[in-house]
Order: sequence, then C-alpha cells, then structure tokens
Amino acid sequence: MRMWMVDPRWMCSKHLLGEHVECHMFLGSLLKAKTLDGFIDKGLLEFKSLKGRHDALVSEMVARGMNHQSPLPESPLIGSIKILESTVNREKSEQELLNRCVRCQQKHQLFIKKD
Repeated sequence: MRMWMVDPRWMCSKHLLGEHVECHMFLGSLLKAKTLDGFIDKGLLEFKSLKGRHDALVSEMVARGMNHQSPLPESPLIGSIKILESTVNREKSEQELLNRCVRCQQKHQLFIKKD
C-alpha cells in the first residue's frame, strides 16, 4: 500500500487505478484499527493528504473517460500524531515510480515536453 503523490496526469492507468484502490485500502485499515506504522515509517502514506489525493486521482480517471463510483467515505477523527504527521517524499517516490514503470516514464516525458 502506498501513495505515490506524483502528478496523476503522467501516471499510467495501472498505477493511477492502483493508487486509487490503495487510498480506499488505507482508509479501510484505519477504520479497522490496523497498524500502519511500517508504511508510515517507510514514507509510503500521507494521511493528511488522503482526501485531496483521492480527489486528484479521480479527476484524472474521469479525464481519461473512466467511470468512478467509489467516493471516499468521511474519515474518523484520528488521534495518532504519527499518522497525522506522516509524509511521502515526493521526489523519491517519483524516481521509484519512473524506475519501475516504462509506461509512466513515457507519459512523464510527454508531460514534461508540454510544460
């Protein structure tokens, strides 16, 4: 489970949809009081950005003609400081995604050329 926290416009569909599902899994784990310490310690999750990130992923899904039918439920008040302070290193995450996925690399290059 991870949040890539990169621009969704250059993510391949596999990673775009995968991160969307993982947003739901992250919230589901929180609601079930499962520990997420390992993911947080590795910088893979950023709770404070969960809703905004989900919405950004959905916007890109809709822009690509995908049918989104899974709104993110309202999150409960979370008392864990560790969860609230968790962050994703965006530069490191971007490099890892680009190293993993040729399709994301290609879309990233096209996206950079447009700017």
